[in-house]
Amino acid sequence: MAAPDFWDNSEKAQTVVMQLKGLKGIVGPMDDLVQSAEDLEALFEMAEEDASIEGEVRSEITRLETVLDDLELKALLNGPNDGAGAIVTINARDGGTDANDWADMMLRMYSAWAVGQDYKIELLDRQENEEAGINHASIAVRGPMAYGYLKGEEGMHRLVRISPFNSEGKRQTSFAAVSVSPEIDDSIEINIEKKDVREDTYRAGGAGGQHVNKTDSAVRLTHIPTNTVVQCQNERSQHQNRDTAWKMLRAKMARIEEERREAEDASKYATQARTGFGSQIRNYFLHPDQRVKDSRTGHYVGNFESVINGSELQGFFDAFLRLKAGKTEAIADE
Repeated sequence: MAAPDFWDNSEKAQTVVMQLKGLKGIVGPMDDLVQSAEDLEALFEMAEEDASIEGEVRSEITRLETVLDDLELKALLNGPNDGAGAIVTINARDGGTDANDWADMMLRMYSAWAVGQDYKIELLDRQENEEAGINHASIAVRGPMAYGYLKGEEGMHRLVRISPFNSEGKRQTSFAAVSVSPEIDDSIEINIEKKDVREDTYRAGGAGGQHVNKTDSAVRLTHIPTNTVVQCQNERSQHQNRDTAWKMLRAKMARIEEERREAEDASKYATQARTGFGSQIRNYFLHPDQRVKDSRTGHYVGNFESVINGSELQGFFDAFLRLKAGKTEAIADE
């Protein structure tokens, strides 16, 4: 990083900075544990002579257990792409306008969590719904282990609430689908034949200024062999949208390759329903009471707002990591 030409390639430089931040997040707590363990021995000796510092000993043990637990969780992030950034795509599914609003709420939820982790966020694509919310959106979340934490969010998310869009005040169930792929840099080779990719251009919709709405600047790429579709309309020029769309396609292909390597995970994703009742990985309730419960791990939070504002979302990530590592058993949902 001290090299004079380090920042000549900004994208590569940011990757190195992210790697350094991730390594410091491991090495720093490890050094703290080693040093604190040595200090703890001295504290034990002092406590034998002075009972008044027993409280300090207990407090230090509790702190070290917390640090150790966090390191054990990070050790579970050992997949080939877990250290990469994540491309998160959210699509409104069943539920009409409520589903569009729910997709927008989820976009804000993941963005709030990322900000709380001091991660960087880039909006790659967003299509507004005419009435409320969004039809779909994609963001890049960049930070240490972003993909490792977020990949467990792939699947269907179900919201139950009194609909703000229903004049009769009826309860509404709506769904949003989340897809997560690792953000792959150019140093990792992903073989995509251009002849296998169909490119379509179209006029971008929603906010974005006169230029965006009057030219065919939006780009959609379809990988024909896998029927994988990505699209980008958030940049001002077709060239920029094309570059971003190709980056998103490479990420999708890396995700597919990862699923092939991980036979167990591939089986789960292949059999997982993508739409409708019974397919959700997590249930969010605002009526008749507030609660959020994961269908796979059983992890439960009794405060809807604390999850949707990102402050208690991490617990769901941690519970899924433990489940994948076999440290907990799957718990059937209600």
